[in-house]
Amino acid sequence: MSENCFLQALDQRRSVPSLQLGEPAPDQATLLRMLQSAVRVPDHGRLVPFRFLQIRGDARHSLGEFLARRSRERNPQASEAAIDKDRQRFSHAPLIVTVIARITPGHKVPEQEQLLSAGSVCFALLLAAQGFGFGAQWLTAWMAYDPEVARHLGLAENERVLGFIHIGTPKVDVPERDRPDPATLLQDYQP
Repeated sequence: MSENCFLQALDQRRSVPSLQLGEPAPDQATLLRMLQSAVRVPDHGRLVPFRFLQIRGDARHSLGEFLARRSRERNPQASEAAIDKDRQRFSHAPLIVTVIARITPGHKVPEQEQLLSAGSVCFALLLAAQGFGFGAQWLTAWMAYDPEVARHLGLAENERVLGFIHIGTPKVDVPERDRPDPATLLQDYQP
C-alpha cells in the first residue's frame, strides 16, 4: 500500500454507532485476520498485556439479561427505560470483541505502559474492521468498570475491560464529523 493510500485509510476512519451495525459480522477466519493486525502494537517487554473475548449470537442477549439484573442491583430506582437500555446494549452489533488488559503488576514495564499497549489494540481493531469493510465502535460505559461484570465475564484479578468493540455491517452511511486541527494542538518545546 502506498503512503497515500495508507494515510487516506487513516483519514477516513470513523466510528459507526452500534445501533447502526447489523449482519453480517466478520466470520471467524476474518476476525482472526483482523486480530492478527490489531496485535501489532507497541509492547515494551513483549508482555502481550491483552486478550480477547468474543460475544456473538445468543450470548449477546444472555449478557444483556445479566446487565439488566446488575443495573437494577446498582440502582434500584433506575427507570425501566434505563434497565432496558442496558439489556439491549449488546443486541445490535452481531459481534462484540471485548479487549481485556492483562496487567503484570510489579514488572519493570510500568502498568501504565501495559494499559496503553492494550488500548492501542482497541484502536488497531477499529482500523482492521474498517479495512475489511465493516463498521465498528469502541464502547465502555459502566459495565467496563464494574467488578461484578468482570467476574461474570471470567476476568482474573489482574485483568480489566478496556473496550467492547462492536463490529458489523453499517446499515447507514455515517457522516463525517468535525476533527481537531493538529496545528492548534502542536507546540514547540521552549527550554
